[in-house]
Amino acid sequence: MASWKALGFQDSASPLMEQLIFFHDHAMLVLILITTLVGYMMATLLFNKLINRFLLEHQNIETIWTILPAIILIFIALPSLRLLYLLDEVNEPSVTLKTVGRQWYWSYEYSDFIKMEFDAYMISSNDLEDSQFRVLDVDNRTVLPTNTQVRVLASAADVIHSWTVPTLGVKVDAIPGRLNQTSFNMNRPGLFYGQCSEICGSNHSFMPIVVEGTSTSFFLEWSISIGN
Repeated sequence: MASWKALGFQDSASPLMEQLIFFHDHAMLVLILITTLVGYMMATLLFNKLINRFLLEHQNIETIWTILPAIILIFIALPSLRLLYLLDEVNEPSVTLKTVGRQWYWSYEYSDFIKMEFDAYMISSNDLEDSQFRVLDVDNRTVLPTNTQVRVLASAADVIHSWTVPTLGVKVDAIPGRLNQTSFNMNRPGLFYGQCSEICGSNHSFMPIVVEGTSTSFFLEWSISIGN
């Protein structure tokens, strides 16, 4: 869960989020090196006449200014492309979850089970228990098994929404008349909070998402109780 004093990412709960954090650290390292080099050269230009003349009058500097950024972009682009294809890959999902964004709540349907669907509304501040969080908890949590490939199909009934759970590295747009998909694999149990990440109306900030990662046995027991 995000907090007001957090400066970094939330702790990852899926391999996808781990890869996103690795790429962020890689890109930040490259940016810090570039910023340091450019800052040093700018400071040197002000006080060193020899380097000043080399940078402004030397012909080879134009070649360096062209080749060096191209090499830097390659070192950023290759990991980025790998991660993009990894995020789009869906490998034989064991569970399919269909989510439909509505103004302003989420509807869920477990496509692999019969009559297993429900709506998830935000719990109002007056009804919150001591262990629940304001504007983040819902009346019906989305229960999913850990160490299982989960496919999410997202759509919307009215306007564009976005089903987003940062800890899982998941963000998929829910668009009316269109079915988008993504997948993830939770590697640990827990409660993972998210929210709609597309401005969809006056109650946009009151569309929370709660994914509960559980063991497979508990998930099957829960699915039987919901189906009944």
